[in-house]
Amino acid sequence: MAELAERRATVTVEMTLSADPRILPTRHGTVRRKRVVVEGSAELIEGSGARFTTRAPVVVFAQGNDWVGLLPSQRIRVRGRLSPADPGQLTAGVLLVRGPPEVLSGPSLPQQIAETLRAGLRQAAGVLPPAERGLLPGLVVGDLSLMDEQVKHDLKTAGLSHLTAVSGANLAVIAGAVIALCRVAGLPLFVRAVLAFLAMLAFAVVARPSPSVLRALVMGSVAAVALGTGRSRDGIAALSVTVLGLILFDPALAAEYGFALSVFATGGILVLAPRWRDRMARRMPHWAAEAIAVPCAAQAAVTPLLVLMSGVLEPVAIPANLLAGPAVAPATILGFAATVVAPASGEVARWLVRPAGYAVGWIIWVARQAANLPAATLPWPGGTIGLLLLAITAVAGWLLLRRAAWRLIMCALAAGLLFAALFVRPVVASWPPRGWLLVSCDIGQGDAIVLSAGGARAVVIDAGPDPVSMDRCLRTLGIRQVPLLILTHPHFDHVGGLDGVFRGRSVGAVVVSPGHEPRQESARVSADISRRHVPEWVASPGMVWNLGPVSLGVLGPVPEAVSAGPGEGSMANNASIVIHARWATGSALLSGDVEIEAQAELLRQGLPRADILKVPHHGSARQDPDFLAATGARAALISVGADNDYGHPAPLTLNRLRGLGMRVYRTDQGGDLAVVADPTGLSIVPRGH
Repeated sequence: MAELAERRATVTVEMTLSADPRILPTRHGTVRRKRVVVEGSAELIEGSGARFTTRAPVVVFAQGNDWVGLLPSQRIRVRGRLSPADPGQLTAGVLLVRGPPEVLSGPSLPQQIAETLRAGLRQAAGVLPPAERGLLPGLVVGDLSLMDEQVKHDLKTAGLSHLTAVSGANLAVIAGAVIALCRVAGLPLFVRAVLAFLAMLAFAVVARPSPSVLRALVMGSVAAVALGTGRSRDGIAALSVTVLGLILFDPALAAEYGFALSVFATGGILVLAPRWRDRMARRMPHWAAEAIAVPCAAQAAVTPLLVLMSGVLEPVAIPANLLAGPAVAPATILGFAATVVAPASGEVARWLVRPAGYAVGWIIWVARQAANLPAATLPWPGGTIGLLLLAITAVAGWLLLRRAAWRLIMCALAAGLLFAALFVRPVVASWPPRGWLLVSCDIGQGDAIVLSAGGARAVVIDAGPDPVSMDRCLRTLGIRQVPLLILTHPHFDHVGGLDGVFRGRSVGAVVVSPGHEPRQESARVSADISRRHVPEWVASPGMVWNLGPVSLGVLGPVPEAVSAGPGEGSMANNASIVIHARWATGSALLSGDVEIEAQAELLRQGLPRADILKVPHHGSARQDPDFLAATGARAALISVGADNDYGHPAPLTLNRLRGLGMRVYRTDQGGDLAVVADPTGLSIVPRGH
């Protein structure tokens, strides 16, 4: 199989899935595509005149909705092109598949039962708000199919992303609840241990017995037994045997950061937490000391690995875990109870889910507030250099904190820094610049423009490809109301972040292009707008809005340009809404993605001059030189993603803009770009400078 992969051979493979298909979010492109990654074991391979049986791990990359409903243990047949796996991976090859899978057999009985229970929890969680509805199944059984991207981002930034994967903590909560009930019932210690193990085993089956879940089962059992009995030495011995056994069982774990993080967190809880708890218990209640010691010990143990892996420190992780921690146990217990009873009584499951929703809502609120704090994540040198620097810093900190006087000084400095971060920095922060009129958001390869409508209100033109980045930009600008949202055309890099605009904000109306290409994305956008009960208007030349300091006029698309262009992509681009924005101090031409054909039509109809040009189509080469010259702009804004594979912006376009005397500003180089008023007219302030 490895030889076929080296030759990039086209093969037919029969394989058994080992995990749920993972949906990868679309981050660029013009059309939303559901990309899927599937892991499994190849058992029969045909190709290049050969047919043989094997049992080799393979990773499949595919597209389409036909893959989403597949379950572990199902056997499928697919045809695709083999490629070599990345070096150091215990995978025989990577299979690139275009078509749908042919299902040969259904899932095993345990997987059918697990899916029934998971589906019951998803259905019961339907009574909760969208954010809680997505997080509860992820928190309880690791089901992320309904998870909101913004919630994922907030949890990751706050150091709470471990809650969205089944871990030893989840299993320890289940085991702890069973042990507590057994203790109330007066059952002997041996029976408690057996019932706790059976409960964790049942939990692991529902959460899918993938390698990560099995790893969590073992780690959770070790941590629960060690903490429950107070015998940390036995816990260390059990942890050591577990690590060796798991690596022998699956050697690939030796190179996985996830496995190392799990081991280090468990080791920190076993080694550091008891000592820290006992020392703090002299000055506070025992339960409070343990609640503080456990997350602090786990975070301290994994921090070196996080620095080595990603080159960041997460100072908000410990307080966020302290605040969110009390809600994890009730949410997990109630959610698991709802999972168990859902097949028998959906109504009882919904009653159990409602209080669990309050606990999950608290976790979401903590994550959101922590993610919004300045310096939630701090850059730190990655790799060995960063690790050595962290070790030196830790030793220096330990030496300083040994003396009581130095501890007081360090606490005072920490309190001062926290006060400055929370209260002083927002006052003196330089972004957004005072009196901003327009901001071109740095959202990667796509367009997202925000025009101030006064106070916390703004007009938004396009939403970029990513709702997280879109929400971040609006949140940074303090926007809470969007009286008008204009979507220039239904390409994914302009409408994919729609959820980010609506997140926590009211939207008055949405203006869309008269063009309907690509039809699938256009229909999806219209359905989304209708679902939110927001008026949808179709743009036509002559429309005018006056909102706060800005006046907006629609110049295009002119009817002759809606169906112009050499292909479907160009037709959609030429149907872009073109806006002329005017302020008391100047104007800007916001041109969507119009290409040569539409630019010529706009020029023929009569093009008003502008001080600033939002360059069409991310600075592509398809620009009409006469159109660029007719704008009379002194500055050009290009919204473009760094290292994009489209060649944007084109060197030819950059040369033409500079030749016309325009100063070029790019989001991939300057970050968010703000247009502000000054005594001479308009100025542009890049956030990155």
